Amino acid sequence: MARFEPAALPELLPVFYRRLFPHGPYGRWLSYGGVKNYFQLREFSFTLRDDVYLRFQSFGSPQELERELQKINPYKIDIGAVYSHRPNQHNTVHLGAFQPQEKELVFDIDMTDYDDVRTCCSLADICSKCWTLMTIAVRIIDRALVEDLGVQHRLWVYSGRRGVHCWVCDDAVRKWSPALRAAAVEYLSLVKGGADTVKKVNLSHPVHPFIRRSVGVVEKYFEEYALLGQDILGSPERWDKVLALIPEDYREPLQAEFPKKKDSVQRWELLRGRMERTRASGRGVALGPCYADWEVMLQFCFPRLDINVSKGLGHLLKSPFSVHPKTGRVSVPLDLQRLDQFDPFAVPTITSLCHELDTAGSDGEQEDVGETEPKRRTRDYKKTSLAPYVRVFEQFVEGMESTRRGERIRRSDLQGDF
Repeated sequence: MARFEPAALPELLPVFYRRLFPHGPYGRWLSYGGVKNYFQLREFSFTLRDDVYLRFQSFGSPQELERELQKINPYKIDIGAVYSHRPNQHNTVHLGAFQPQEKELVFDIDMTDYDDVRTCCSLADICSKCWTLMTIAVRIIDRALVEDLGVQHRLWVYSGRRGVHCWVCDDAVRKWSPALRAAAVEYLSLVKGGADTVKKVNLSHPVHPFIRRSVGVVEKYFEEYALLGQDILGSPERWDKVLALIPEDYREPLQAEFPKKKDSVQRWELLRGRMERTRASGRGVALGPCYADWEVMLQFCFPRLDINVSKGLGHLLKSPFSVHPKTGRVSVPLDLQRLDQFDPFAVPTITSLCHELDTAGSDGEQEDVGETEPKRRTRDYKKTSLAPYVRVFEQFVEGMESTRRGERIRRSDLQGDF
């Protein structure tokens, strides 16, 4: 893969917005079937070269947005709320009248929030070992959104660097108040407390079904990720961190027995066996069943959500198919059917995509004559490794359109309009 150099962005971005960005499905997504003025009232924000930041941009149509993107070639695109008035006219509206009305429910999960529990990387760095945390986060949140909260249309997107974003796009959910959004995030949050809090997950009997199901998801990945990959019980220094989360009555015997075991896997089996016995007999430390093993698994692996991103209607979130200016990687949708195979390091960069276009272009130039621009552009991204990600996005948009058609048919049937 050709090496990305941030200095090359001024030359690469015009090619990206002209020949690769999926303007068609993107416009269909944010138009939501032509809901009156929905697209026109949406805030877009652009980051230009040298961190020049433009907020409250809005456009009369997806075609107008496309022309603007190709004119200014932003380094980053953020999407905001649908407002009461056109965002680009917000200065002409009486103070207090310009208010966000609707927005997708969004989630932002960032690897830096796991720095207290990952040993392989820190800050902005990620590797294939700790990326498993993002896989677990998507599995847990997505299952709960569908099965517990009853939502249907979720777009999961790789941020381009060290995290994932989720856009929940159901008609009813876009109308949720900040209080409802905060309640949903609260329901999906278990890890509580800042850097000074040692024990961040506290379970009580009976354990809520959402937590039980989340433990079921973590269990599938825990041995490979935490015991082998992060080796969380590999040395006295590391196992002391884990034992600090265990009730005192169990801590001392385990501390004495851990050195006799050969590795993290054996030590975990010992710890887990003790906890399972308290649950089987129903008698823990004179307090009933003990879930300390579950608490450890959840503290090390449960998704860590930024509540402010999700509850505030006015909060901006990076757009799908935006290019990350530091890594050059495109923010691509995730295919949940192949989530375990997703590799952030295999995501195409703007450099590699332009290189693929150049390679394909030499044998396809003649075909362009007399073709309309959109037709040629459709074929352009299909020549590159961006194609499968655009297809995932198109399937998501088609799913929403199909639901809308079904809803229209259902309504007309109810009214007797055959």
